[in-house]
Amino acid sequence: MSALRIGILGASRIAEQALVEPARILGHRLVACAARDRTRAESFAEKHGVERVLDSYQDVLDDPEVDVVYNPLANALHAPWNLASIRAGKPVLTEKPSASTASEADRVRLAASRAGVPVMEGFHYLFHPVTERLQQLASDGTLGDLLSIETITHMPAPAEDDPRWHLELAGGALMDLGCYGLHAQRLFGSMAGGRPVVTAARLTPHPSGVDSAFDVDLAFPGGVTGRVTGSMTAPEYDFRIKITGTRGEALAHNFIKPNEDDRVTTIVNGDRRTENLGRRSSYTYQLEAFADHILHGASIPSDAEDAVRNMEMIDRVVDVASRSDVTRTR
Repeated sequence: MSALRIGILGASRIAEQALVEPARILGHRLVACAARDRTRAESFAEKHGVERVLDSYQDVLDDPEVDVVYNPLANALHAPWNLASIRAGKPVLTEKPSASTASEADRVRLAASRAGVPVMEGFHYLFHPVTERLQQLASDGTLGDLLSIETITHMPAPAEDDPRWHLELAGGALMDLGCYGLHAQRLFGSMAGGRPVVTAARLTPHPSGVDSAFDVDLAFPGGVTGRVTGSMTAPEYDFRIKITGTRGEALAHNFIKPNEDDRVTTIVNGDRRTENLGRRSSYTYQLEAFADHILHGASIPSDAEDAVRNMEMIDRVVDVASRSDVTRTR
């Protein structure tokens, strides 16, 4: 097998950039899809060249020609269908967050481990040269001793009927955007003395019942501080990581969508330098890494174990925020 035969759960908008285009570029086949509304699935298949439409998600999992599964369903459906994919013996690339709670993520981890079925959580930013360059700058002494790490994830409001506004679908800014920011903080933990802990958190409630914005303060064992902010009601997109050290700072201008802005700017001892790391989509790098794992056994950083650690951070933020004046229920 030199190419993956991929089954798709649902007919989501994110699938086009996250899977369809990368699969076309890399030569993988989209063999089957299903959606709650078959007409929608048929339109999706016709538009994106999926070979056939099936009646249900389970039919996709049971299809003998499907090697792996892509799960871009609403957040609350990630874990249940990841578990179903594991039971069917099909490796799964799941959109983030891969579960609604840490305990749910742990059930997926245990099932995947026992069955020997890979689960990869879709933190695509990990695989882009922009993120790799930030890791290098944070670890090679360029910035001096690290002082702080800031992740910013702001976006305009989704449509009112978007799943991200639905509490029962595990929506909200923290789940949709905060999972990125917290994951990035954990990523740099190895350069900052270890795993960060939540010292303060605030969630801004929305009439829908979810949080529309959040800000989180973190502390690393080595004394480095972290800050994560996000909003689903911002005037424009703003996805930055800023790392500050004793000699200077490094800024990724758009770490979530580096295909739109691939700059990394460093200011060290007063000297400013901007590098362009390439506009190839981070989703293409991600699918390439997933295929390399499935076909050749290469390691992946965003596996089911890592997913548990990230959900533990999200749960901790909710817990800390619940003791502040501005919060929401979950």
